[in-house]
Amino acid sequence: MFKGKKVAVVMPAYNAAKTITRTYYEIIDQKIVDVIIIVDDASNDETVKIANKLRSDNAKTIIRAHEKNLGYGGNQKTCYKLALAEGADIVLLIHPDYQYTPKLIPAMVGMITSGLYSCVLASRVLGAGALSGGMPFWKYVINRFLTAMENFIIRGNLSEYHTGYRAFSSELLQNIHLDANSNDFIFDNEIILQILWYNYSIGEVSCPTNYFPEASVISFWNSIKYGFGCIYTALIYRFAKMGLIKSRVFY
Repeated sequence: MFKGKKVAVVMPAYNAAKTITRTYYEIIDQKIVDVIIIVDDASNDETVKIANKLRSDNAKTIIRAHEKNLGYGGNQKTCYKLALAEGADIVLLIHPDYQYTPKLIPAMVGMITSGLYSCVLASRVLGAGALSGGMPFWKYVINRFLTAMENFIIRGNLSEYHTGYRAFSSELLQNIHLDANSNDFIFDNEIILQILWYNYSIGEVSCPTNYFPEASVISFWNSIKYGFGCIYTALIYRFAKMGLIKSRVFY
């Protein structure tokens, strides 16, 4: 508990056998997490076997495994539904590949319990965390370009739309239309734009990153596909705001 609020961490896992244990126990070390939910998306390594051995006296651990791969967005949908079913007041998304440090959990939770924000994003580009942490230069350039384009199109001012480290209030997750979003990587972008669509407040914290061989990295061509998807989603958002179109995501 943190100030009377139940805190859940969700980890959408795929081939994370080499890093999930380290991530899990660093989450436990923060001492404010009540529930850790790991959802495996049909990995072909030993992620599930290792996850089933993770236990703590300080946090309830829930393991789920998809029989077939649903995609990164589909995995997140399962994660959030399980967290809400557990009665979580605050839900944090963190990848099990240890690219993001769990040490920011107390700060992110505190920003939501303050009542100032309904969502907090851990930004890799606030400060100097991205390139110094090993983010490939091409990925950094794409990240900055997409963020600038999205801010221009939707009239936003976020430093990054593409972080995989986020905290949400349960009220927010209950009131946006998760199932309308893609099951693919573009889910990450759609949910942020939904949050802005419904006028929920978003805060950001600076987050160091840690790129290393065992960490998951989206390929260059998948990044390009994701990039076009982000710009398309931003345009749909803008046209829907202008009343020019109807959207399954923004309504």
